Amino acid sequence: MRVLLIGSGGREHALAWAMTKSNRLDKLFVAPGNGGTEAIAENVALDVADHDAVIAFCRSEAIDLVVVGPEVPLVAGIADDLRAAGFAVFGPSGVAAQLEGSKAFTKALCDETGIPTAAYARFDKLEPALAHVREKGAPIVIKADGLAAGKGVTVAETIENAEEALRECFDGAFGAAGAEVVIEDCLVGEEASFFAICDGKDTVLLPAAQDHKRAFDGDQGPNTGGMGAYAPAPAMTMAVMERVVREIVTPAIAGMAARGTPFTGVLFTGLMITEDGPKLIEFNTRFGDPECQVLMMLLDSDLIDILEATATGRLATVTPRWKEQVALTVVMAAKGYPGDYAKGSEIGGLDGLDSDTVRVFHAGTVRDGARVLANGGRVLNVTAIGDDVEEARARAYAAVEAIDWPEGFCRRDIGWRAL
Repeated sequence: MRVLLIGSGGREHALAWAMTKSNRLDKLFVAPGNGGTEAIAENVALDVADHDAVIAFCRSEAIDLVVVGPEVPLVAGIADDLRAAGFAVFGPSGVAAQLEGSKAFTKALCDETGIPTAAYARFDKLEPALAHVREKGAPIVIKADGLAAGKGVTVAETIENAEEALRECFDGAFGAAGAEVVIEDCLVGEEASFFAICDGKDTVLLPAAQDHKRAFDGDQGPNTGGMGAYAPAPAMTMAVMERVVREIVTPAIAGMAARGTPFTGVLFTGLMITEDGPKLIEFNTRFGDPECQVLMMLLDSDLIDILEATATGRLATVTPRWKEQVALTVVMAAKGYPGDYAKGSEIGGLDGLDSDTVRVFHAGTVRDGARVLANGGRVLNVTAIGDDVEEARARAYAAVEAIDWPEGFCRRDIGWRAL
């Protein structure tokens, strides 16, 4: 099978690595890829925003399956155009991807289907939004409506913080994504990430994971795209998972089908486990990053079988197997992230780190001959498995210590809730 994987992050390196273990894979292309995917696949300099160019590449290379990693091309409708051209695609339609592309879209679906979520209000002008915040008080959550690379959400502890976040949105800090905002009541509890693969009819559940969004230890500092994760998440007990499926996942999938826009791909459900039970924080329409990295370490089945079955409406024919272990990943980021950071610093100590229990997935890297250089904010995902969280954590941090990158930093408390 000839596969094109779209994306350039740690998620895509993890997906690529998992696909290379399949004896069905003949050739894997990654567009544009990174320094890690370059070592196991062929990186191609495709402009994924140019759908005609992607289709032409797929035709010239006789691609059998396209896997879309990140959310931006999904929201832009790349899956629709590829399907219309006759290709099997793992990923939702542009309309279905609005579950991630628009907070307001998701809230409307919650209203229609009774999905439990935080009370909210929508605004497209600053002054009414400020008045609402002053009336509601703090803490309160400010969300840019559109895609903001995981950084368009502010949990404001004070009215002043909320006002500043609103002004950032309406002043253009997130571009068009912040032209409309959703203001939510602040949910209290423990966050978790729950994943379901859907082919529009059938659903397969994946292990739940827990991400660490804040930049610094103790869940301090600004929100990021994710500084580490582990799976399975102890907060997601069997009883909680049953409620999530019954009250959130199943209604969402049924609601999208009823609209005539069935969901295919990965439905990533961001949750707050409150005293009243699980409530939806947000939907994403692709594998989480860095949650994907721990899931791929735990997967004990052929990933290509799962992806192809989903893309062709045959998900009922596969039953994924998972290792009875724990996986944990630590994100190494460039100093300054999620604010301004420098690119181009050399990363040493990577040779020999990969083993049966440890894997370093590249995110923001590029190769310069034999050298690996930092080329982004989140740069490496140091990932390990073990029989429990403590063992996986110890292995991951031992690998972190072996990496020579003075210009990078990481959190030192990934997995603290489980421990």
